[in-house]
Parts: sequence; C-alpha cells; structure tokens
Amino acid sequence: MKIPSFMALIFLLFLICNIGHALSLYRDSSGNDTRLSFTSILFRHGQRNPNAFYPKDPYIDMSYWPDGLKMLTKKGKLQEYELGQWLRRRYESLIPDGKYSEELVYVQSTDVDRTLMSAQANLAGLFYPRKEEMWSDLPWQPIPVHTVPKKLDKLLSMGFPCPRLIEEDHAVKKSDFLKKYNEEHKKLYKYLTKYTGEKIKDPKSCDLIYTNLLIESQTINNFTIPDWAKKVYPDTLHKIGGFSFALPTSTTILKRLRGGPLLKEIITHMKQKRNGILFPNRNLWIYSGHDDTVAALLNTMGVFEQHMPPFTATVMVDLRKNKNNKFFVEIYYKNSTEEPFLLTIPGCTPTCPLDDFEAHLSEVIPENWDAECQVN
Repeated sequence: MKIPSFMALIFLLFLICNIGHALSLYRDSSGNDTRLSFTSILFRHGQRNPNAFYPKDPYIDMSYWPDGLKMLTKKGKLQEYELGQWLRRRYESLIPDGKYSEELVYVQSTDVDRTLMSAQANLAGLFYPRKEEMWSDLPWQPIPVHTVPKKLDKLLSMGFPCPRLIEEDHAVKKSDFLKKYNEEHKKLYKYLTKYTGEKIKDPKSCDLIYTNLLIESQTINNFTIPDWAKKVYPDTLHKIGGFSFALPTSTTILKRLRGGPLLKEIITHMKQKRNGILFPNRNLWIYSGHDDTVAALLNTMGVFEQHMPPFTATVMVDLRKNKNNKFFVEIYYKNSTEEPFLLTIPGCTPTCPLDDFEAHLSEVIPENWDAECQVN
C-alpha cells in the first residue's frame, strides 16, 4: 500500500531527528554495542587569502584580496559555519537539548585571526540558538574561545621555546634522507625557482607555491594560473607538500615534542571522563588550528597518509562506552567535504580500548615536556 505523502514526511523527519541517536548508540567494528561519551575535535581554519606572494605571482596586487593577506574569506567563514552545523548533527547526543553551556564544551584556538574567526563561525553553526536562547533578533549567541599568545603556546601552535625541538628539526634538515630527497627533486626546484622568482630548495619552500596556486585557481577564486604552473600543479606540488607536512613529526622525538602535548591532553581528558573526575564534566573539547596542527596530530598517532590537509580538515577522537562500562577510542578524519573515515592506530583495532590506545602511543607522549625540551 502506498504511504500517504504526509506520513512519508513524518517518517523522514523521524530519521533526521534520530541521526544523533544513531551515532550515539551503534555496533562498533568488534560487534559490540557502544555509546558515545565524549569527543575531542581538531579542525583547520576555513578558506583564506594567501599568506604571502612569490616574486612573480601574477596576483600580487592587493586589489585582488580585499579581506587582506592571511585572512579568512567569506567562503571560509561559510565553510566553518557549515562544518559547525555538521558537527551539531553528528554529536547531537552530546549536546543535551541542543543548548550551549560552558560546562558542556571548551574551545581553544591558536592566537591567529583566521583560526579565532573560524572557531567563532564554527560555533555559530554548532550552537545555533534555540528560541529560549535568543537575546535579540540576531540568530547567534556568543561562545567563549580561549587562546594564548603564540610564544606561550605549548599545545597547538607550539610557539613556546623548545631547544630540543629546534635541535631535532635541524638534524632532520641535515639528514642524508632529506639530502637525497632534495637531490632527486633538484630539477623541479630549479624549474620553480625560474618561474616564481623564489629560491626553491626544499619541500617546505614548495608549500607557498602550491597554496597560492590553489587559492588563485578556478577551484577557489577562478583566476587563471600561469601556463608554467600547469606542468606541476596540482599533482606534483601536492605530493611534495604532503611529504613536507610529515617532516615536522618525522622522528619519535619530533612526534613527542610537537604532536605529543595535544595527544596527551586528549588522552588525559578521556581518562578523566572514564574515571568520573573530569571537571567540569564536559562532553566536547574543540581545537581550532592549522593544516600543520592537523598533520602533526595525525602523524603522531601514526595515521597520517601524506597529503596537504585542506581547509576545514577535521580530526575527531571519540570516546565510546559499552554496556560493561569498558571504554574505547575511535579516530575519524573528515577530509574537506567528504564524510569522515575511520582510522586505525598501528597495533590496535579500529575501535581501540582506551588503555590499549594509550599504551600503543606511549612512545610519543611526553612525560614532562618542559624537561624534555632541554638540550643536554
């Protein structure tokens, strides 16, 4: 029998309203019923303008960039707002009645305009005000976003002085492995130097070229990229860029000192949640960062597939509990506009017991970051 149209509509609304519940309670990869208890979310800021220009950049005139260099664009603000809406649907079960509360969520950003603005835009979508939360005709509510100056940041931008980190970075730059890589790409570096006017000598110096071409391309701003660029963009430069993003966490020491602090905080919060001592007893911990923040966390956990994390790339570390009060961790990565996919840390299962999760990653979790940063 054909279902009446109004009944079909009711059924559809029922499905939509229960998306959060479906995510909250489901059968995991091991066949166990688990319920979502807590999540840590790290996302990259939205689309931005170039940070700087290479000397022969055809769009160096600031009339092309009315929002200013390094700044979030209108499209970037919308991307973050839509990501916030998506997160609200995904984590509906962790937001009782859909209301914001400072005891429910904590948000931290790097001390950079585009990440602070991204956090605000994201939260506007995540905590779209209900009728009782409205304080004016403006459908928005202010949500606190915490930050610290870069030179004091030990968690996200890693700007706090760490001599051992600088020493290890220098060792990687001087390593035979990187020397061999640069020698293999010497012809490409020479080609890029000729047409960009920028001295290209290593993978990192290719990042600016790729990012500017991406921002200026038809994909984003619909500008015409130079003919020379079509030989190396996007594939060749993207591949080198992915290699470049792996270098800052390419050794155990680098993982431990650069990605380790954030991973340690995430694990600490999950253990406190499990033990009933997280205070306030929050359900969401949100971080607004950069492409290198995303790459560092993924690579530190051993799940980074070399690439350049796109705008709004999002890592979600979910804590789940089964009926026997056993806790498990699942890592999801949302790459651009695609649905997230489940990642598996080396040595464990996709749905990894919390204690096993910590044990498998113990090598890259600093015990005392300040002490380990000192050079002997």
